[in-house]
Amino acid sequence: MSMGMVSHVYIIAEAGVNHNGSIELAKKLIDAAAEAGADAVKFQTFVPENLVSRYAEKADYQKETTDKAESQLEMLRKVMLKKEWHQVLIDYAEAKGIQFISTPFDLESIDFLATLDLPLYKIPSGEITNLPYLEKIGKLGKPAILSTGMSNMDEVRTAVGILKENGCPKVSVLHCNTQYPTPFEDVNLRAMTSLREELKLEVGYSDHTLGIEVPIAAVAMGATIIEKHFTLDKTMEGPDHKASLEPNELIAMVRSIRNIEKAIGTGDKRVTESEQGNKDIVRKSIVAKRDIKKGEVLTTDNITVKRPGTGISPMRWYEVIGKTAVHDFKEDELIVI
Repeated sequence: MSMGMVSHVYIIAEAGVNHNGSIELAKKLIDAAAEAGADAVKFQTFVPENLVSRYAEKADYQKETTDKAESQLEMLRKVMLKKEWHQVLIDYAEAKGIQFISTPFDLESIDFLATLDLPLYKIPSGEITNLPYLEKIGKLGKPAILSTGMSNMDEVRTAVGILKENGCPKVSVLHCNTQYPTPFEDVNLRAMTSLREELKLEVGYSDHTLGIEVPIAAVAMGATIIEKHFTLDKTMEGPDHKASLEPNELIAMVRSIRNIEKAIGTGDKRVTESEQGNKDIVRKSIVAKRDIKKGEVLTTDNITVKRPGTGISPMRWYEVIGKTAVHDFKEDELIVI
């Protein structure tokens, strides 16, 4: 069965909050994503006070990589992407030949991004059970990519339904595990196949493992969208740097995905153009085992099989056995009948 070709994998280089609250760093992240050949560079848009309460604790991975004394709210204030930077960065990304997208984390941020005419909306895993949020995104009438970390199939199905019912023209779903970094045994790439079969939608993968093998494997399994965090330097202070790729790793990931994209093919088992010339060289033909006189009966004693494949195919062995030699053959000469 032909699986069909994966024509072009949409690669989202997730800068997230790795700009550390600096527009200069944000621009450098755009440079790195464009240079690597990603299709889009993604940031995060939120109003810290709308996103978390002052009592919200940080996740364990955030506690390990940021100041232990500060609250989640204080941490988010440090890494927010200021509203006035958005259009500057959109224009900067366009000049670099890469799409700017951002994930809104609250209703006010959805309204703000709606004023910027972005090509699509990326919904983070944490909002998959946020009904007012999903309705608002759906009503914007733009394509949406939904991350599905921490969710089960019923929750994904419900969220997709809400988006579509509210007018979302195209929903794509990303399989995802939100632990930073994700243990390999929790990745469960086969869930991507289940999502595709169940929802009949375009399916991709948002990766939080260390390294680049898993997103490459996801593409081999049919992912058409890949999202991966990246940073300029893993040792910088901030919640996500440690589990992100550095620019040279991002380059390697994109290059590998582009290679796999080509390698997936159509699924038809056939002779390719590049190997066509090897057929005659490495296949075999029926040849004289020793010198044969005209009129001699061809038997297992006087014929054998050797390269090249330019003569009679060994698949016709029993057709040739018992025939008489039409002329003299020297040892190794191709038999004709």
